Amino acid sequence: MSHLDHLRTFIEAYRLQSFSRAAESLGMTQPAASLHIQALEAFVGKPLFVRRARGVTATEAADELARAIGPMIDGLETRMASYRSGGELGGTVHIAGPSDFIYSRIAAGLAPLLGQGFRIRVHTGNRERIYALLNNATADLAITASMPDERSHGFARLLTERFLLVSAPEMAEQLGPHPTAEQFAGLPLIAFDEDLPLIRPVWTALFQLAPTLQAALTIPDLRIIQDLVIKGQGWSVLPDYQCVDALASGTLVSLTPAEDAPTNNLYLVWNKASMRNPRIVHVRDFILGLFGGGND
Repeated sequence: MSHLDHLRTFIEAYRLQSFSRAAESLGMTQPAASLHIQALEAFVGKPLFVRRARGVTATEAADELARAIGPMIDGLETRMASYRSGGELGGTVHIAGPSDFIYSRIAAGLAPLLGQGFRIRVHTGNRERIYALLNNATADLAITASMPDERSHGFARLLTERFLLVSAPEMAEQLGPHPTAEQFAGLPLIAFDEDLPLIRPVWTALFQLAPTLQAALTIPDLRIIQDLVIKGQGWSVLPDYQCVDALASGTLVSLTPAEDAPTNNLYLVWNKASMRNPRIVHVRDFILGLFGGGND
């Protein structure tokens, strides 16, 4: 058996931090995967993993080896997959991400893929669900607002969102040109959830203190929040991509100066092993193209 087989098993175990998950991914038994790693450790003369009760932890030698050979293994796998596919694309691709972002920035742009014979299955949820779907291979691609783990995931930045404190024009007029924290605290706050994940960075930037507010209404859907704010039922914080049309039409007013707005990156993420599949590579590159980007 060649060292190429051993290296392929090593990269999978390194990224998944588990011999059993690597074996499952590669279609072999766990004892076979362990033998591959043992043979490679004997060849390099250093331990590559520390065995734990649940999974394995990579050593510094493993980190160095993965950096050196990971891209080459991925390139070989992708090229071989392209030969197997015969150049044909199409098929089913699963995408996970926040429902609001998919609605605002992704869904309508996927139409050309449908015309190419792709079937797209979209899964929505919070950060924990999105990564769970990606890590158990239910999702081929995922969109997340948190920095992925470079060891197991490939990723590219889609855009940088700005968080804007918004209200209906009538409420903005009531607040005046320089509203205070006390004024906002006296008006209904509509938030994504009790932890105020969007409110917190904007409030801290505006008033140099952490918010001690409680939301009058929480609902985990930015589209509904925007609709309620437009109707004057309260104020909130929205990412700029969500409310750009409402701001342009004047149905919403931003009370956050653009230069002072906190920012955050959104990423397209994939398991590195999934790049062996040409259809997933094609859909990944297509989505990146919607945002004018390429791969990291």
